[in-house]
Amino acid sequence: MTAIHLTTIINAPKQIVFDLSRNIDVHQDSASNTNETAIAGVTSGLINLNETVTWRGKHFGFYLTHKSRMTAMNFYDYFVDEMEEGKFKSFKHEHFFEEKNNKTIMTDNLEYETPFGIIGKLFNALFLKKHLTHFIMERNKVLKNLAENQK
Repeated sequence: MTAIHLTTIINAPKQIVFDLSRNIDVHQDSASNTNETAIAGVTSGLINLNETVTWRGKHFGFYLTHKSRMTAMNFYDYFVDEMEEGKFKSFKHEHFFEEKNNKTIMTDNLEYETPFGIIGKLFNALFLKKHLTHFIMERNKVLKNLAENQK
C-alpha cells in the first residue's frame, strides 16, 4: 500500500474549498494536461454522497478509465472517493477541510495499491507515486487559485 499525504493552505472559507474540491468541472480543468474527462455518472457540477463518476484520461501514453464513488461525506469537513473500477488494486482518496484564522487547511490522504506484483511495485516506485503526487498538487493549485479569487 502506498500513501500520499499533501496539505494545502487556502485563503478562503472551507465551504468554498469543499465545494470546489467536489466539482467535476473544476477537476476537469485542473487535469487538462491529461485530457481527463468525466464520461459517465456525474459529469458536471457537484458530486454527492453515493454518486459515481467515471473518468477517462491519458496517463503514461495510454487512455485509461477510472470509476470512483463518493463513499463518505460530512459537509464541509470531509469526503472520501474510492475506486470501483480501474487499473489499481485499490484506491482511496480522503479529503479533509479545517478552517483556522480565516484560512482553510485542505489535506489529501491518498492510499492505493498497484496490481502486477513486483512489476507494479517497481513501476510505482519509479513513476506512479511521483505522477499522482504531481497530479494532486496541480489540482490543489487550481483549487487554491479559484477559491482565493472567489472571495
